[in-house]
Amino acid sequence: MASQDWFEKDFYAILGVPADASDKDIKKTYRKLAREWHPDAKPGDAAAEKKFKEIGEAYAVLSDPEQRKQYDAVRAMSRGGARFTAGGPGAGGGAGFEDVFAQMFGGGGGGGGTRFSTSGGQGINLDDLLGGFGGGGQYAGGSPFGATRGPRRGRDVEARTTIDFMQAATGDTVTLQTPEGGHITTRIPAGVKDGQKIRLRGKGMAGDPGAPQGDLMLVVSVRPHPVFGRDGNNVTVDLPVTFAEAALGATVQVPTLDGGTVRVKVAPGTPSGRVLRVKGRGISTKSATGDLLAKVSIIVPQRLTDKAREAVELLAAEEEGTDPRAELLRQAQQ
Repeated sequence: MASQDWFEKDFYAILGVPADASDKDIKKTYRKLAREWHPDAKPGDAAAEKKFKEIGEAYAVLSDPEQRKQYDAVRAMSRGGARFTAGGPGAGGGAGFEDVFAQMFGGGGGGGGTRFSTSGGQGINLDDLLGGFGGGGQYAGGSPFGATRGPRRGRDVEARTTIDFMQAATGDTVTLQTPEGGHITTRIPAGVKDGQKIRLRGKGMAGDPGAPQGDLMLVVSVRPHPVFGRDGNNVTVDLPVTFAEAALGATVQVPTLDGGTVRVKVAPGTPSGRVLRVKGRGISTKSATGDLLAKVSIIVPQRLTDKAREAVELLAAEEEGTDPRAELLRQAQQ
């Protein structure tokens, strides 16, 4: 970063934090702003791209304790309105560093061990501040003030993949195409949820030479299953039973994720909507294993034989005078 930027830019204002903001607040604010102004969120918006770069520039300095200390010192030094460019005696375009320091601190700016104090009185060595600056307005090592930026890490990228319910429940391996046209094979962990993001470290865009690659954020979409649903790590299924099975009780088969079945007992008098739980037959992840939840759905026959109709009519006669909606109506009138 050019030295003039440190005098002209208010990195605290760019991030919208006070000068005494904690490292935690700076990081939190930066993440919020980076998401808001990221070019991927505002494609084709040149102003957003510029703002994103300014945010990153400000965070690069303020997130580094040493650079932040030096930047604060420079800001304290420049409040008198000084502006300068590097250059020795005779250099055009403004006063040299030596002149500025001579005016501000009453001494020769080229002295290698000169120290000055901030408002808090803490001494800072000019050699440290200027990153090896010597007399005559020259400096060594590239950027003054010790503000050289290292190689930039590669950008994170986002990819999407759609998998079946069973693949999500049990885990699977998928192949993805990279931004450069290559392919990545990765493992989808068991229990991944619809819309979940998986970070693949080092699989994003290439960075500067010597810098790490960015990450690949994989967004997983899960196709619904015709039989099974999901509630956390629990697997849900609607279980059809006949009126006779619900009324008299029965033992019935329920399908499971592994393609088999498990037998469950339907107690006599089971109402429609009751959930029967089978422990440990849900989705198994590293942290927990869910259950199988079978929700009873009583099936009403569409056609009755003469004999079946007679039986139902006999049941209706037995229940004559009983109103199953009486309590519902009473509560509705309260």
